Amino acid sequence: MINIEFFREYCLRKSSVSESFPFDESTLVMKVLNKMFALTDLHEEFSLTLKAKPEDVILLTETHEIITGAYHMNKKHWINIKPNGTLSDKFILQLIDNSYELVIAGMPKNQRKLI
Repeated sequence: MINIEFFREYCLRKSSVSESFPFDESTLVMKVLNKMFALTDLHEEFSLTLKAKPEDVILLTETHEIITGAYHMNKKHWINIKPNGTLSDKFILQLIDNSYELVIAGMPKNQRKLI
């Protein structure tokens, strides 16, 4: 099952990704070229907040009990996952990848060239 250490290392292996704590000392934020694509809290039960297409947010939250609209984020564009073994690691990694790619797709072309 994916844990916080694996999540962090997996994200940092992606091109142009950095980590920071812009909100407080416990919220780890993963960014691609300074745009957030994933968050987690170091002091609470492990969960992931990821960006998703609005139509995917609806589908994911309706079909998976452990996926909800992200707390303190725009629930139309962000999901929260509390990995508990009911979703495969492969599926969760795909959601991380999708979040990363979605953020890149929203960047201007000149920024995308830097990745």
